[in-house]
Amino acid sequence: MSRKTIIATAVIVVIAAAGLAWHVMSKDGATPALAADIKGANYTITPQDMTMGNPKAKVVLIEYAAPRCPHCAHFNEEAFPPLKKNYIDTGKVFYVFRVLPLAAADGAAEKLARCQSRTNYFPFMDRLFRTQKEWDDMYGVTDVRGGLLKQAKAFGMTEKQFDTCIADTKQDAFINKVAQDGATRYGLSSTPSLVINGKLVPDAAEYAPLSKALDAALAGK
Repeated sequence: MSRKTIIATAVIVVIAAAGLAWHVMSKDGATPALAADIKGANYTITPQDMTMGNPKAKVVLIEYAAPRCPHCAHFNEEAFPPLKKNYIDTGKVFYVFRVLPLAAADGAAEKLARCQSRTNYFPFMDRLFRTQKEWDDMYGVTDVRGGLLKQAKAFGMTEKQFDTCIADTKQDAFINKVAQDGATRYGLSSTPSLVINGKLVPDAAEYAPLSKALDAALAGK
């Protein structure tokens, strides 16, 4: 199985059914929803985006990922912890996480994450990355719904709440819009994809090259 996951042409969201100061964050670093859009060169961050860090930071980093993507899980485990410690928590970088659905399960996973409280969004997404082998059909899982339900129950969600969340179509348009904008604006072709201050940075899905690119952006290069 390739570690580089290519984006499907069609974005599928539905799975088959069966203002505080920037430094006031949750334990896991989630920043409260923005009061208004933040616009920069070739990007717009909205209150619906899931973010961490200082909204007034000089550098804005947008990660496009898919919950099923094994390389995204690798980035989450290896690159994100030092990224958060050295750049996000220090106020140097404003981090934005966006899902680019590659299949139905990706859209469903994003909806389940958004059905959590905002402070639980990142912890839940982290769990999804770390437990891919329990729910991701790329690992041969046949009961994807059951696998996702197991992860949701770990965060206190009942099966009824799970089904209600999956059936709710209100988030579908937003998820599809985010994916389409990323593909159109940046020409995204794989996940994870990293965008720094509105520019796609290729080959930055490991901490060393990403850190180098962030340092260059902070230095104004």
